[in-house]
Amino acid sequence: MRPLEGMRVVALEHAVAAPLCSRHLADLGADVIKIERPGSGDFARDYDNYVNGICSHFIWLNRGKRSVTLDVKTDSGREILMRLLAGADVLLQNLAPGAAARLGVGYEALKPAHPKLVVCDISGYGESGPMVRKKAYDLLIQAESGLISVTGSPEEPSRVGISIADIATGMYALTGITAALLRRARTGEGANVKVAMIDALGEWMTYPMLRHAYAGTPPPRSPTRHPAIAPYGSHRTKDGSIIFGLQNEREWVTFCTDVLRRPDVATDPRFATPHARRENRDELTALIENFFSFLTSAEVADLLERHGIANGRLNDPLATWNHEQFSARDKWREIQTENGPVRALLPPFEFGDFEAVMGDVPSIGQHTDQVLGELGYSASEIAALHLSGAV
Repeated sequence: MRPLEGMRVVALEHAVAAPLCSRHLADLGADVIKIERPGSGDFARDYDNYVNGICSHFIWLNRGKRSVTLDVKTDSGREILMRLLAGADVLLQNLAPGAAARLGVGYEALKPAHPKLVVCDISGYGESGPMVRKKAYDLLIQAESGLISVTGSPEEPSRVGISIADIATGMYALTGITAALLRRARTGEGANVKVAMIDALGEWMTYPMLRHAYAGTPPPRSPTRHPAIAPYGSHRTKDGSIIFGLQNEREWVTFCTDVLRRPDVATDPRFATPHARRENRDELTALIENFFSFLTSAEVADLLERHGIANGRLNDPLATWNHEQFSARDKWREIQTENGPVRALLPPFEFGDFEAVMGDVPSIGQHTDQVLGELGYSASEIAALHLSGAV
C-alpha cells in the first residue's frame, strides 16, 4: 500500500514552495488536485522553456498531479472548490496574504463543516507582525534571513544558486502535513499547519545567528570553505582542485601522517587544535596546496580515499545528471509530459516495499472534466461551466 493512498489533497498553489510539498505528497500516493487559473495556469509554467519547450521548474515540481482549471473568484468556481474540499483530506495553499480568508477557505471558516481537514497555509512572513502583508519571493527571503550575507566571496555576497527558501518551506510544509495526518489518525481531528518562509530559513540560519549574536563575528564568506573548520573545502592541485574535509582530531592526525607524510604538522602549535587551524587557515592551506601541487586531482582523490579522508568532486549540473551513483542505484525513471518523455529522479525517501508514484506532468486543465464528473456534474453542466469561464 502506498503511504498516502486514498488521501486527497486540494492545492491552491503556484511557484515552488507549495508545489514541491504537494509533489512529494503525490509521490507518496496522494491524489493531488492542482487548482490553476483558466487560460494561464500556474505562472511557474512560464519561467522557462528549457525541457522540450516546457518549463524545467514545472516539470520538477508537478508530476503526478491532476490539473483542474478553476476561477475561484466566481460563484460557480467557489462552489466547485467547496465540493472538492468536502471530499479532501488536505488543503494546501500559498496564495497572496489574506486571499484564502477572502475566498472563505481559511481554517476557521472550514473547520465547522470539515473538522477532519488538514489545512496548510504557506506565507512569506507569517500571519502577524509588521511584515505580514509584504510580498515574499525566494531571493527576498534569502536576503531578509541573512543567508545572502554569509554566501558568496569576501568581496561580494551572493544568493544561493537554487530556490532554497522555497525548498526549505516546502519540506517543512510536507513534514507538518504528514505529522497532522498521523495525529488525525489517532484523534480524528484536523489541524491548521502554518509555515512561513522566513521561519524556514531562520531555522537554517541558526548557526550563523548564534555565532554573530554571542561571539560578535558573522561567519566569513568563504565560497568553498567551511566557516568554522579547517582544513575543509577546496584546495588546488596540479591540474585543478579537490574538495575534502576533516571532522575530528583522529582524521587530522591521519591526514598529516598518512597523506601529507608530515606527522610534525599534526603537533605544530599553529595547527594543533581546531581553533589554531581555523585562525591559521591561510598558512595551512598553503602547506597543503604545496604538497598537492605535485599531484593531479585524481591522484589526490585516490590518496585521500585510501586513507579514509572524506572528499568530493566539484561537479557541474550535467556531471550530476550523469552521476554514476544515481545510475548504479537505479534512481532514474521516465515520466510523461505533453511534449514527450523526460527523465526524473526518484525522491530521496525510499521504502523497502513501495516505489514513489512518479506520475505524469499535467497540461493546463488536463483533468478538469474528469474531476468535475467525479463531483457529480453532468456533461451539459460541465460545458456550461467552460462557456462561463468558471473552469
